[in-house]
Amino acid sequence: MRKIVRKSFHFDFVVLTLSYNQPRFCLNTSWNSNAMTFANRSFVGTYSPSIFVNSNNSIYILNLDTTQILIWQNENHLNLTRIILPSSLSSQSIFVTMNGDIYVNNEYGSRVDKWIRENETWISVMNVTSYCFGLFVDIYENLYCSMYDNHRVDKKWSNGTTTIVAGTGVQGSQSDMLNHPWGIFVDINLDLYVADSGNNRIQLFRLNQRNGITVAGKTSTKLTIELVNPSGIVLDGNQYLFIVDRGNHRIIGSDENGFRCIFGCSGGEGSTNGTLSYPAAMSAMSFDSYGNIYVADRDNNRIQKIVKNNFCGKKP
Repeated sequence: MRKIVRKSFHFDFVVLTLSYNQPRFCLNTSWNSNAMTFANRSFVGTYSPSIFVNSNNSIYILNLDTTQILIWQNENHLNLTRIILPSSLSSQSIFVTMNGDIYVNNEYGSRVDKWIRENETWISVMNVTSYCFGLFVDIYENLYCSMYDNHRVDKKWSNGTTTIVAGTGVQGSQSDMLNHPWGIFVDINLDLYVADSGNNRIQLFRLNQRNGITVAGKTSTKLTIELVNPSGIVLDGNQYLFIVDRGNHRIIGSDENGFRCIFGCSGGEGSTNGTLSYPAAMSAMSFDSYGNIYVADRDNNRIQKIVKNNFCGKKP
């Protein structure tokens, strides 16, 4: 997040710029049914890869085999930077802010570390009690950790205070509970979306509300779509949901007509360009500024790029 101060005749005001992409799509936008492999096993390693694409279309991938963060500037394969990770890195969550600072879960899940771009040093910024299967930094620089084993999401406020903002710490399926939460997303209203993997649903927790609303999957009050162990959640510029449906090996999108499968829709896992195999990571999916989708294809040890078609489908 970057703060830009602009002046008017009466007052100064701050515009908050996001570090991640939220493209806007027309109705029934489609994506190519065959993906391209952006990074294969030689880059991502043998562990579950994680990916983050920032608003400048620089791509960040964690490789635990080599304990490095790989950075491609502007999606350019020829412009690769490598950052050496602390030797204690054991997780795969990653989030990058507008100024290039990098957050990762570290020390076997006991803390979150931050790489400061300005002086290229690592510092510890948050103590946690479980692996962060999702990391997020909101527009006010509050830090979130989705604790898979502790069934909750913790938030470290910019003033240093840490509180539980979703889940109780006990596994469950009630509206105030979570079951192995995975990916998280925080919108500009500070509403929190959680891929509640063990409950096969996406939960929305409004700011300062501890009871979640099921917006997709099991227990939803609206006709949505069936999910199996969702691992990632992203919102586009129109606030529509895009979900990594891990157990069904596919990507789900939504628009004003509801939910639909947009990739991996054949119904099973695979290793071809048109299929996925348990797509999941602590950071499983990102948009670039053009609306292309990057997804961590976990069991195939690769990062796949799903290209958006350059036209809008007609409304049926």
